[in-house]
Amino acid sequence: MSPARPTSTIAELRASIADKRTTHPRLHEHSPRVTTMSRRPPRGEYIETDTGNKVARKATLVGTQNIMLGGKTVIQPEVMIRGDLVRSVQSASAASSSGPPANNTAVSIGRYCFLSRASCLRPSGRLYKGAFTYMPLRMGDHVFVGHGSVVQAASVGSHVHIGARVVVGELAIIKDYVRVLDDSIIPPNMVIPSFSIVAGQPARVIGEVPEGGHEAFELRDLYKTVGNNPHPVPT
Repeated sequence: MSPARPTSTIAELRASIADKRTTHPRLHEHSPRVTTMSRRPPRGEYIETDTGNKVARKATLVGTQNIMLGGKTVIQPEVMIRGDLVRSVQSASAASSSGPPANNTAVSIGRYCFLSRASCLRPSGRLYKGAFTYMPLRMGDHVFVGHGSVVQAASVGSHVHIGARVVVGELAIIKDYVRVLDDSIIPPNMVIPSFSIVAGQPARVIGEVPEGGHEAFELRDLYKTVGNNPHPVPT
């Protein structure tokens, strides 16, 4: 087994902000505003955490205690993550158990993910044992979500590219190494197999990722181009 890699909740952002004496306008909406003169340099556009996450100050993260970041993830301005839509129904055995509390993670994001401007991650809702509840949204590593896309999947695998203005329907499952082309609409409950190219309204599989094309899904270089001290795009 490979060693467990560190993960971070948005609580890490809070600690990071406190350490650097900065304030995220979304995470601390009720903090008093102090208008005193300061010689500190102006704040950057992003909050950068100890595990390498870069979260735009103009992103909207709701229910931060229920959002898990794996590290090295970019969240651009105007992104919305609905961590407040958390599972509300538990089994009777879990409710009566004296063990540790249930995991209430609503949105889990892996490493080297990139959430483009104005995209949205939102857990799916469904009826479970006669009651309405939300199911967690789990995202793997090296996942790119394009501008203005809405993702309500049950799970998104690793090395997935979701284009611009895409809608991923509720409880859809996207496996590894999948490319979803711009303006696609993935119906609810659709399962997209690995190495697929998907397009259309409604979406369907139109091809396969070519052999040798897997490196195109790597987001390490793109990660370096964003932040308060970005590197130029590699040529």
